[in-house]
Amino acid sequence: MFDLGSEHRKVQEVAREVAAKVQPFAAEADEAVTVHHGCLDALRNSGLARYVVPAAYGGHDEVLDPLTLAVVREALMYSSAHLDSMFGMQGVGSYSLSVGGAEELKQEWLPKVATLDAIAGLALTEPDVGSDLRAITTTMVADGDELVVNGRKSFITNGGAADFYCTLVREDEGWSMVLVPAATPGLGIERGADLMAPHILGELTFTDVRVPANHRLGVPGKAFSLMLQTLAVFRVTVAASGVGLAQAALDEAKQHALSREQFGAPLIELGAVSQKLAQSWTDVEAARAFVYRAAALAKSDPLGHLDYSSMAKVHATEAAAQVVDRSVQTMGRFGLVRGSKIERLYRNARPLRVYEGATEVLLDSLARRLAKGAR
Repeated sequence: MFDLGSEHRKVQEVAREVAAKVQPFAAEADEAVTVHHGCLDALRNSGLARYVVPAAYGGHDEVLDPLTLAVVREALMYSSAHLDSMFGMQGVGSYSLSVGGAEELKQEWLPKVATLDAIAGLALTEPDVGSDLRAITTTMVADGDELVVNGRKSFITNGGAADFYCTLVREDEGWSMVLVPAATPGLGIERGADLMAPHILGELTFTDVRVPANHRLGVPGKAFSLMLQTLAVFRVTVAASGVGLAQAALDEAKQHALSREQFGAPLIELGAVSQKLAQSWTDVEAARAFVYRAAALAKSDPLGHLDYSSMAKVHATEAAAQVVDRSVQTMGRFGLVRGSKIERLYRNARPLRVYEGATEVLLDSLARRLAKGAR
């Protein structure tokens, strides 16, 4: 098993305290499609967002630590998907800026990200483009000392709430990234689709949007390098969210099985029920160990260990789906009650297997890597 060190345990305790503060209104927050200010205040006051920004710009560490981020997301997701997304997207949405932005741009935005005075967004997908990001049609052209963006982005997390969007575009024959502040003229934002697990989601339209040339992120035509660096650090943290959700579902089912009696005995004494709980416990602990190990490897060489982050993401999110399903079954008719905690966990588990790398896409990539001799 993987044992956390003292520093990671200290961060874990802070994250658990934030989660506990949010717990009384977690159900309300997880139905929100705009920023829930109770979550925002709790997260801002904790200082946890400093862990997603380099120390030179108001963050905590010189280099972001995926294990720290994973420990935090596990704790936050145990309580609230809205809270977890708020923390996670501060990092996912700003990392391209951290590693590829001009110095003045980083000085302008990253300290605000660290204090949650600016909310970050990442605009990749489009109405007709999901996993196949090389097929995007949003364009950018240079015009003197400005960059001009045209196109649409769809299903954008924090759309309408973010203060800036790190945006993937086509430029000539390549793909580039650009930071577009939300207040830029020509950027239109509409509320996105209603999901089974409510989410801050927006549709973005860029109509001759002009930003200064220094808003370019990274090297022209080489945006996928920035995206890979982002995934290498943050993909394993989604796996950690899966562990947190699975633990919450297991705890909910265990409490029900201990307190409810059928056939003259607590449910947990019925073999079929107890075995489901034991299997879920096994799955949670195996996923946690895998996630912590993959996150620790990602700190030393994120890109070099991306395979393990992908495996951990697949394993933990698929395990979460199984655990929450068994938990609903364990709770019988009470697991089917709309508005119950287990129903909320059941809905929140489903998107984990889709975003930041759908299970099928990741397995296909891993299969190709395996065929080439990766180990």
